[in-house]
Parts: sequence; structure tokens; C-alpha cells
Amino acid sequence: MTESVISDKLLLSDIIGSLSYALDLTEGLPPGHCLRSCWVGMHIGRHYDMDNDALSHLYYTILLKDAGCSSNAARLFELYDADDRTVKNDFKLVDTDSLFQLGKFVLSHVGVGKSLHERVTKMMALAERGEEFARELVSTRCERGADIARQLGFDEEVALGVRYLDEHWNGKGKPFGLVGDAIPVNARIALLSQVIEVFYASGGKEFAVAEVKKRAGSWFDPALVAAFDTAQQATGFWDGFTCDNLQDLVCQLEPHSKVIEIDEQRLDTIAEAFAKVVDAKSPYTYGHSSRVAAYTLAVAKRMGIAPARQQWLYRAALLHDIGKLGVSNGVLDKPGKLDDSEWEQVKAHAFYSEQILSRLNVFAELAQVAAAHHERLDGKGYPHGLVAAQISLETRIITTADIFDAITADRPYRGPIAVPDAIAIMEKECGTAIDPDCLEALKQALPELAAQGFVQLP
Repeated sequence: MTESVISDKLLLSDIIGSLSYALDLTEGLPPGHCLRSCWVGMHIGRHYDMDNDALSHLYYTILLKDAGCSSNAARLFELYDADDRTVKNDFKLVDTDSLFQLGKFVLSHVGVGKSLHERVTKMMALAERGEEFARELVSTRCERGADIARQLGFDEEVALGVRYLDEHWNGKGKPFGLVGDAIPVNARIALLSQVIEVFYASGGKEFAVAEVKKRAGSWFDPALVAAFDTAQQATGFWDGFTCDNLQDLVCQLEPHSKVIEIDEQRLDTIAEAFAKVVDAKSPYTYGHSSRVAAYTLAVAKRMGIAPARQQWLYRAALLHDIGKLGVSNGVLDKPGKLDDSEWEQVKAHAFYSEQILSRLNVFAELAQVAAAHHERLDGKGYPHGLVAAQISLETRIITTADIFDAITADRPYRGPIAVPDAIAIMEKECGTAIDPDCLEALKQALPELAAQGFVQLP
């Protein structure tokens, strides 16, 4: 858990650094990948003699490089019929300039566990239109990531750094095929840093250095590879990959003149942006977090929650499902009944939410409240099996809002259920899963929510 404060104010780098762990989950990467990439990239940038403005742009480009990663997850699963997180992770080890490596990857990842016919059908589609699909996936991811960076209030330099992350020095990258210096330098360093971290995690220091040098002039700007070679020989550089206080060290790498303090309004903006990242994971969760936040706020008002606490609770509702970024789309989008293993994956999302949000002191209480939204009054919920006396009113409010949206929204196994029928279903769960007072407050709020366009009443 970390928190850096200047004049008793929370720093933007703390928030983004902590929430970057959610992006690591979506990419199927080890926790801390974005932070380690940032550690690498800032050292490269300094040895490349970047000024403070450029270093600040680089800093947030790397922390947000995967902000759009959830937006292509469903499509990736559709194309590969395999765990999107595994496909994303393993693909980062592939040299896309090598047809042999690409072919080997497809053979080993498409339709794993499916019938021969299903696998061959998927492989033929990828063989025929693989370049088109790859460009589509990268474009979706990078455009969405750039939009998130803009929503968070960052300069256009950061947004463009995220947008052009997958461009290669030789022009064979995606989606635009930019060549050389046409690629923003922060995007060039972000890609280089990402590859270094991935190959270090896969095979260690020597493996990472060798792979980077092999791709100098093709994937990477040779001058940046030279800057990396100088940086990696410095004492302490490789310690950043294994230290326990990496987030604190990465926060210290931000140029002091560019440190940004957070106020309540910007904290809400960040929560709203990451809620969109979560909801982009699956077509069936689109808008879920924002609706749950709206329902939560409406119920909280009628439950007499203080205005300042209402805003805090709104933020918790926006982020309650952030752990779903660690669940495969094969599970999230499955139209049939989940097997035991798949159900365990679903239940794990609440634990992931708690772990991600708990990384920051300012979110410590919020983490407990938000992540407990699947606990039940009768003790049969998850992740901790809490009973009524252990479940706070704030959690009960989010639970009520979450269940209401789950019933009334479209799902892979059924269509949406009308509001009156949803309320009838929820009334049967009063006292076991749902707090009766919270449900009553929700009923009272329905006309207001209908006027706001969130629900349709008969």
C-alpha cells in the first residue's frame, strides 16, 4: 500500500500507479508490469536527455499504455476462442516480423481444448484475414486508450503516445505503419520498455537485453536501444524489477516540476474513466458500472447518507467491479451455465477488486466496501463469507444497485428483465441477499431514475 502526499494532497502518480495493476490483469501480465515498464522507460528517457516536459509525458504514457486493453478483449476471444488474457500475454513474446513465430503462435493458441473442426475453422479465418484482424485489434485498443488518456485530462502528447504504442521503427507496426521519427518518442520508449519488462519476466536480464538488441533498427529506434544499454549497466537498474517498494520508487521518478496534485473532482474523473475500462471488457457489461453508480447514489440519498459520503460511495460503486478485468471473456461472455472452475474465476473478481483498490491508503476503506458487493446477509456470499453484522450499510447499498442492474440488463444467457419483474425477484431475496430498507429506497428512486433515462417504467 502506498501514498505520496504534497501539502496533504494525493498525487496523480499514486492513483494511476495503483490502478495500473488493473491494466496488468487485463493483459494477463504479472502484477506491477506497468510500473516496471515505467521504471525502465524513465531511465531510458533520462539517458536520452529528454527535458522535464517530455519526461512527464513519457511517465504517464507508460503508466496508461494499456488503458485501452479491455476494449478488444471480447473480439480477441471471438477470434481465438481461447482465454484472452493468455493470448495477450503470450503474444507479447512474438516477433511479428517473423511469419514462423506468428504461425507457431496461432497453432498453439487458437481454440485450445476445442474440437479439431473448430480449431481448423478459426485457423483458416486467421490465415486468410489475420493482418486485417490484427490491425483491427490494435486500432481498437490504441484509440480507446488515447481516449481514456484525454478523459483523464492529460496533454495530447500522452494520448498520442498511447495511440502509437504499437508502431515499429521500420514501419511494420500497427495500425498506421508509421516509420522512424514519425512515431512520437514517448510511444517508441513505451514499446521498448514494455518489451524489456516482458522478456525479463520470461527469461531474465540477459534474455531481455539480447532480444532488444536483436530488434534494434526493426522494432526499435537504435538510438533508444543505445540509451537503454547505457541505463541497464548502471548500478541499481535491474533492482527495480525485484524490489518491494517499486511504486514508491516510480513515484520518485516523476519530474518534480511536473507533479500533479489530485482534488476530489479529478479523483471522480479517474474513477469514471477506469469504470469505462472495466465495462469495455464485455459487451454485456457495457455501462454497468456507471448505472450501478447512479443507482447507488439514488439509494444513498434516500437512506440519509451524508452528501460527502454519497460522493465517496458513488466512487466506490464506479470501481466495484475493477477486478473483472482479471476474468477471461470466455467466462464473462459464456451463454450457458458456468462449470465449477469458471465460477471460481468469477468469484475471484471481488478479491481482485479488493487487492487493487487496497494498494492506496485513500482507497483502503473504499476497497472493503466496494469489493464486498457479493457478500450476503445470510453469510453465503463471497469473497469472505461475511454475515449481516459484518456488512456495512454502504456495501448493502451497492449490492442492491448491482443486483438490480444485473437483473434488468442484457446478459449472454438471457435478455433484460422488466423493472417490475426485477423488483419482484429482488423482494424474494430480502433478508438473505438484499437489505429490505435499501430495496425500499431503490423503489422510491425509480421515477427519478426513469426521468434520467437509466430505467424504463411501464
